Parts: sequence; C-alpha cells; structure tokens
Amino acid sequence: MGRAFELRKGRKMKRWSAMAKTFTRIGKDIVMAVKDGGPNPDANSRLRAVIQNAKAANMPKENIERAIKKASDKDTANYKEALFEGYAPHGIAIVVETATDNNNRTVANVRAVFNKCDGNMGTSGSVIFMFDHTCTFTLKKEDITMDLEELELELIDFEVEEVFDDEEGIIIYAPFGQFGAIQSFFEENGVEILSSGFDRIPTTTSKLNEEQQADVEKLLEKLEEDDDVQTVYHSMEMS
Repeated sequence: MGRAFELRKGRKMKRWSAMAKTFTRIGKDIVMAVKDGGPNPDANSRLRAVIQNAKAANMPKENIERAIKKASDKDTANYKEALFEGYAPHGIAIVVETATDNNNRTVANVRAVFNKCDGNMGTSGSVIFMFDHTCTFTLKKEDITMDLEELELELIDFEVEEVFDDEEGIIIYAPFGQFGAIQSFFEENGVEILSSGFDRIPTTTSKLNEEQQADVEKLLEKLEEDDDVQTVYHSMEMS
C-alpha cells in the first residue's frame, strides 16, 4: 500500500470537525457549485459530487434541497475559495482551505489564530509545494466486479496512483487534474460514487513528542472553529 493508504489508516491529514461544521462546509460547497453551474445536478457535475458527499455525511435530503434552493436565489452571497499557508509550532507545515464572502475578515481571523498559537502565517507558495494535490473517490464495493489489480489497470490512463479496499468502500487516489475524467468514467459505467473530493497529502511528515503534538493540535482546533475554514491539512505524523 502507498502513502495515501498509510495516512488514512492513521489519522487523516485532512481534518474537519463535528457534524454541524461538516454540514456548514457542505452547504457552502453547494452554493459555490450552484452559482458556478446551475441548480440541476444532471447538468452540473460539481453539484453531483457535492450531493454525493452530503449523502455520505448523512445530511438530510431536505437540508440538501433547501441549500440548493437558497443557492439559486440571486440575492444569496457567493463564496470564494481562498488558500492560506503557514507553520504551526515545531516546524509543522499547515495549509488552510477556506470559503468566504469576506476575504479581509478571513485573512485577519486566520492570521490571528497563527499568531495566538505561536505559529507563523506564510506567503503564498511557502508550504504548498510540500503537499501533493490529489483527488479521491469512494466507490460502492458491490459495483466493482473485478479485483483491485484489474481495476487499477483499467484506470491506468487516468494516472491513478492508488486503489485499495477500505471499510467505507473502494478508495481511488489520482492526480487533482483527473477528477472530471474519472467521475465521468464511473458514471458512464454504472459505478456508484459514494463520495469524492480532494486531499493534500504531505510529501514528508514530522514526528513530534506528546507535548509538541498538543501545541500543534491547539492551532488546528482553533483554525477549525472558524466558520470560513473548510479544511485544514498538516504535515505532523499522527500516532
């Protein structure tokens, strides 16, 4: 098994908090998808992916429908994606993905968290090169009629990096730019996508002692409390 598998078997380098925050995050994803491609999931591949993720997170159907309707209202503010980079204590690289309707507020809040938790918010490009940007799919096992080696060979033209069996389903990792092509391939071949999305996997990780790890966890938790923060990635090796 490769690097992505090992990270999943520990604690994921991609973090998000409790269900309420998860629903808020997905709600923003729905708004951005609808504003970008319209409210019809049949004609909007990005929205289809978000709806799959909402279902995987057990978001009620009425909540999904309400979010799509609200996003279709021209008076509903759109969110813009913004990326922030920096270091936590002890040299741990941090990447923060946000979705915001007020970039000045978000910049100020993220910077304040880094400062209060003895971190350092960096400039664009300061740590992003330390993470591989990948796309990931979780597939319904019952829809896969071949073994994993055969499936990986079938997907070779999509530059798939890893295929493995997980309790959630069959997991696929591939380069970020292959997301749309892989999504179309599975849809056209009747394979149910349970969830999909993106990861930023650190190329190297750093092992810390218990006290140092607590310092980093404090910063991560404070970042996750911010309503504008969607996901946080880090390079700390998790025990």
